[in-house]
Amino acid sequence: MDKTEELYLASEWKLMWWRFKKNKLAVIGMVILGILYVLGIFCEFFSPYDPNRIFARYVYAPPQKIHFFHEGKFIGPFVYGYKMERDPETFRRIYKEDKTKIYKIRLFVHGDKYKLWNTWESDVHFFGVEEGTIFLFGTDRLGRDVFSRILYGARISTTIGLVGVFLSMVLGIIIGGISGYYGGKIDNFIQRTIEFLISIPTIPLWMALAAALPRYWSQIKVYFAITVILSLIGWTGLARVVRSKFLSLKDEDFVVAARLAGASEWRIIFKHMLPSLTSHLIASATLSIPGMILGETGLSFLGLGLRPPAISWGVLLQEAQNIRTVALYPWLLIPGLFVIITVLCFNFVGDGLRDAADPYKT
Repeated sequence: MDKTEELYLASEWKLMWWRFKKNKLAVIGMVILGILYVLGIFCEFFSPYDPNRIFARYVYAPPQKIHFFHEGKFIGPFVYGYKMERDPETFRRIYKEDKTKIYKIRLFVHGDKYKLWNTWESDVHFFGVEEGTIFLFGTDRLGRDVFSRILYGARISTTIGLVGVFLSMVLGIIIGGISGYYGGKIDNFIQRTIEFLISIPTIPLWMALAAALPRYWSQIKVYFAITVILSLIGWTGLARVVRSKFLSLKDEDFVVAARLAGASEWRIIFKHMLPSLTSHLIASATLSIPGMILGETGLSFLGLGLRPPAISWGVLLQEAQNIRTVALYPWLLIPGLFVIITVLCFNFVGDGLRDAADPYKT
């Protein structure tokens, strides 16, 4: 079978995959997102320490560099130990590499005990050191490992918005489709409702919901509930786009032909009209998820979302709220770098999926 014949016989999903693979940035973004989600899902295994373990001797310790050569000899990956001194003027701790202490990095080492998904108990970590410490991203004000906390934060920050995005997509498609297809009084009522919901300011609504929910709920449950509630009013933008598309499609020849052939209205909407919006719906979904991530990060940073002891990227960024901390301990901003990378990757993937789903793209 030659390429031309294979092209004509390929399914729509296979054609989308072929077009998607041509976008290198989208493929790279998908790979990075896959890695981040795997690290978040199995964060107990991949993190070298318990996220709440305190190393009192290493408060605000800087990141340790990974070395491969010691005195010109290759000995494999390792880190040097810390040598702590005091600044004579500010009494601030100053950490330097102690080249007399060499801690080799091992795979599948035994360390802090954990329960994977709160089910399987183990103490095996993907990497670590058998003696000494390894802080790839340094420590915070209590001496907790920032790298481990970032991996634990990835679980919440990258997944908490998925349910909200799903609900927003479903509501936006159904309500927007009904508004655009039927028109008249139904369309007028839905549009006025959308205008009312859009006018509600988000942050005051968030604060009111946070105060109204039961106090005995955990932080994760509170944030999850607020995310779901906000998703119930976050469908408005997509609904308006779907409405405008339906208004332009409902008089097209293929829709009129389906109607004359006796197809039901729901079949016309879901079988004939919605597939024409596939590229836009995919782009909206992939762009809504980073919007949720940014929303969680921003609100948690301001103290309106998640709060300690919950761990998310926004909560970790609370450690870097003043200029003195940022100037002296810049590694506390590393969670923000993960937010930027995740949002960029979602944008790249969304752009690639939108182009791949566009039937007019070659």
